[in-house]
Amino acid sequence: MHFGLNKPLTVLLSLAALLLGACQQDSKEYLTFERPLQGETFTLGQEIEVGLDFPTSIKVNEVSYLVDGLPFATTKDTSKVRLSTESLGLGYRMITAVVDYDSKKDTLQTTIVLKSKVTPKALSYRVVKTYPHDTSAYTQGLSYVHGRLLESTGGKGSSVLKWVELKDGKTIRQVSLGDQFFGEGSVLVDGKIIVLTWQDQVGFVYDAQTLEKKGTFNYQRSREGWGLTYDGKHLLRSDGSNRIWRMNKDTYQEESYIEVYDHRGEVRNLNELEYIQGKIYANVYLTNKIVIIDPKTGIVEAEIDLSALVPRNYFKTDDEVQNNVLNGIAWDEAGRRLFVTGKKWPSLFEISIQ
Repeated sequence: MHFGLNKPLTVLLSLAALLLGACQQDSKEYLTFERPLQGETFTLGQEIEVGLDFPTSIKVNEVSYLVDGLPFATTKDTSKVRLSTESLGLGYRMITAVVDYDSKKDTLQTTIVLKSKVTPKALSYRVVKTYPHDTSAYTQGLSYVHGRLLESTGGKGSSVLKWVELKDGKTIRQVSLGDQFFGEGSVLVDGKIIVLTWQDQVGFVYDAQTLEKKGTFNYQRSREGWGLTYDGKHLLRSDGSNRIWRMNKDTYQEESYIEVYDHRGEVRNLNELEYIQGKIYANVYLTNKIVIIDPKTGIVEAEIDLSALVPRNYFKTDDEVQNNVLNGIAWDEAGRRLFVTGKKWPSLFEISIQ
């Protein structure tokens, strides 16, 4: 009995071998990044080996390497180079290779992600004093201004901007943002209160004394409005991602942004913001954590877990239970007092960080 391959199968295998050989031959004609891999994550400060996979058939004249458009190395051959990341920013960085070979020139790109090398310090706190808080206030923005609280709230049909007495939580004066808008963060700058809306791509400007609306502005590149604070030069705004935008305080134009990372990766859902003694304090939405961020680098330097302040068995509806989270940070610069609260919480707390 004949156990050899039959003719049709032999032909098919031969064709497959030819096709595989052709593919292998063609693949050698393509320049690709050998390392780093697309989307590979590294720690800020880490030195990265960068190199291409060169076809054997080409003669390399020169390879120029750039990161975010700035040159960092050049070779006259196929050797690999080293990229120092110490001075780069956190987040996504683009590496480009411009290859001059034979009579051609090709441009290749790959993307890396730089995360923080700093493990955030876990800070403790103590409650100094407890104040009443309006349980109808879905707190989005909170500031301390000359003995009063400035608060903006969310919810379609219930979004307001208001001045509040600290000692008893009672509203002094308020204005509705309009039933169609979902209010977000707010801050007072130069006698004007700037208020964000969530997904409407618009912000409002109010007179600080009368709460009369004076103007509006549109968002540009950012996707949404979440938290808002002021560092003395720029408005700082979160959009629900890991970005904090720097905005012109007079024109409200987005001028730049930082990306926020810790040692694990990007820190998303940054919500209400407060600028305190050169650092950005940010609520992380759907957690009871405040992260403390270096505004120059976006590195999370410390974090505070305030879960012990969360009201227990207080809210009844599924929606209120789900949103029973910390949101609202206010800083009394003169008195060095820090206040925190949450969405519809019955209390506002003065805390001291240890």
